[in-house]
Amino acid sequence: MDSPNGGFFGRWKTPRINVIQGSARCRNGNGQSSRQEVTRKPQQIRGNTIDPQSRLSDLLVRAGLVTSKNVAAAIERMKTEGGRLSDNLVAIGAIDAKSLETFVRRIPKEPANVAATGISETDLLGLFMKLIYSGRMEKIAQITDSIKLPQHIVMDLARMAIERQLIYTLGAQSNDSILEMRYAMTDEGRRWTIDVLKRSGYVGPAPVTLAEFVERVNLQKPTNERVTFDRVMEATRGLTMDPTIVAQAGPALNSGRAILLYGPPGNGKTSVALCFASVFRDLIHIPYSIMVEGQIIRFYDPRIHIPLGVVEKNDDEDLAMASFRREAHDLRWISCRRPFVVAGGELTLDMLDLRYDEGGHYYEAPLHMKALGGCFLIDDFGRQFVSPRDLLNRWIVPMESRIDYLKLQTGASFTIPFEELIIFATNLDPEDLMDPAFLRRLPYKIEVASPGLEQYRVIFDNIAALHGMTLTDDTFKYIVYMIKQEKGLDLAGFQPIFIIDQVEATCRFLGIKPELKSPYIDFAINNLRVKRNNDPRANANMQIPAPKTAAKTGRETAAGVAPEY
Repeated sequence: MDSPNGGFFGRWKTPRINVIQGSARCRNGNGQSSRQEVTRKPQQIRGNTIDPQSRLSDLLVRAGLVTSKNVAAAIERMKTEGGRLSDNLVAIGAIDAKSLETFVRRIPKEPANVAATGISETDLLGLFMKLIYSGRMEKIAQITDSIKLPQHIVMDLARMAIERQLIYTLGAQSNDSILEMRYAMTDEGRRWTIDVLKRSGYVGPAPVTLAEFVERVNLQKPTNERVTFDRVMEATRGLTMDPTIVAQAGPALNSGRAILLYGPPGNGKTSVALCFASVFRDLIHIPYSIMVEGQIIRFYDPRIHIPLGVVEKNDDEDLAMASFRREAHDLRWISCRRPFVVAGGELTLDMLDLRYDEGGHYYEAPLHMKALGGCFLIDDFGRQFVSPRDLLNRWIVPMESRIDYLKLQTGASFTIPFEELIIFATNLDPEDLMDPAFLRRLPYKIEVASPGLEQYRVIFDNIAALHGMTLTDDTFKYIVYMIKQEKGLDLAGFQPIFIIDQVEATCRFLGIKPELKSPYIDFAINNLRVKRNNDPRANANMQIPAPKTAAKTGRETAAGVAPEY
């Protein structure tokens, strides 16, 4: 049990200050006890505290700027040459000094004190108390992990709460670690916290300021990266498509301006958009929440913002820890890849404004705000609940000025950067969707057309091979004939996987090995389109060709010449 003379607070490093602390023997619900004057002494137990710093080497590896092998090689060199690990990474050519410094400058730095957070003491104390009340947390380690602030700031908040008789100490399980100090709420603390919860039900990591958020968005905008031809080719290497798309994509991606992808359905516009988004490789940092005019906006969305994984540590970790320049990473920011947000037919104008939670009294950031620094795809453009004209009217100013305006329920409005790649994808005629004035504001228009016969064969061969099937020339000709002549459809990129999946499902049901043969092919192709009145199959007297085991040159039908096998 801690001594009444300061205990754990007495060993914490801060400027010399006198504080009033409840005795560790105080256990009653009102927190009443004898009060002792405590003088805080220089830090002596740094090794026992939670380390709020994120290793720069980990972030460099996660960002793809160096590899784990580079780090290992730099550590080996450090054993003989000395110096910091970062200097050795530069020395072995793993990364150049300019890139390293640029990367370091972009890491959000840990706030030194409460004032440096930009959030008022009252707001932080309220969040501290809500975490104890709602999360039933007792220990500093638990609160620090949840509030995402440096431990010395959390300790300052704990002292404030004790001075105001909102909490009292219960003691600790160990005399060696401040992390084991436990706290409980007084009756006054419960009343105070319930009142705070009525004003704002947000419970979670501490917010960042709007000014910090705006600065970070401008620092991380996609146009800060240079997209090269090789990078686009690498991103699209898994797609079989017209090579002119790559040539058109590069300038569009570098400009950061809106892109319109159009063409018939089923040819991979969504896949192309996803590949476009993947060309951006920078690591970005996004906040859990933002405070605007005293209001909380919840920003982090685990469905959209994917945190980087943990890098495995090597055997020489202790040496690296001793010599490597470490950067204090503000844990209110999450390191992740650029977000990719897709909105389809469900998109409404309300989804592009702040959503106020009536029960929690906080806001949820709109979709396009969560996509900042990344890509926002409006899929099936023209089929939303909101009309294309209304949607473009909502974004016409942001797309040109790169600034968007949002409004709180209080009537206060604020601006945020509109720094993201907007992609519209549609299978409708663009000239039917919007007038020339709107089309002009979409400066890059890329057609994703139906594949040619050669491309179609490549797609089919690749899909068949993945499913362990063989596509013969005769079978391919028959499939093309059935789709174009019998069904009256154009070839589309989705058809190979559609047909093969259906053939596989039919054969699995029949308990036989999947094969591309009749009648399984016919079943699949018939599902591409419903039977029409003028479909030859509707005529009982019409003889329809079907693939056979014996190879023939073909036979004539009312629809044309049907190849057989």
